Amino acid sequence: MRSVLLIEDDIFDTMTAQKSFARFNVPHTLHTAFNGEEALDLLLGRQGQTALRPLPEVILLDLNMPRMNGAEFLAELRADPELRDIPVFVTTTSSMEADRAATGALGVHGYILKPLDFETSPDLIDSLSLLEHLLK
Repeated sequence: MRSVLLIEDDIFDTMTAQKSFARFNVPHTLHTAFNGEEALDLLLGRQGQTALRPLPEVILLDLNMPRMNGAEFLAELRADPELRDIPVFVTTTSSMEADRAATGALGVHGYILKPLDFETSPDLIDSLSLLEHLLK
């Protein structure tokens, strides 16, 4: 079964993503973390967490979070030899080109505007096609 890690601090956005993923025809497990630190703890088995294994096939990453934001998390992820190749899709309410450029420099696979309703956002076709491909 495929695995996805959603890193999102907003419970409403988390629930919306969970509902959208439930509509996929691909069996998957959705893991959640509420900030970058919590996600790294889960991926690396720190702070009493059991390391998430197998590693997720995809990470959906919010940019604006407390404690460790998305850009800081992505820099840490890309610096770790075991984690650096996990595909990451940035999720955010920001449509600013500067945000896309900053995260693009850190090797993201796609940029998805929130809310994460995969059925009603026609501008997400390319990112969603890649996301579905990675989960099959």
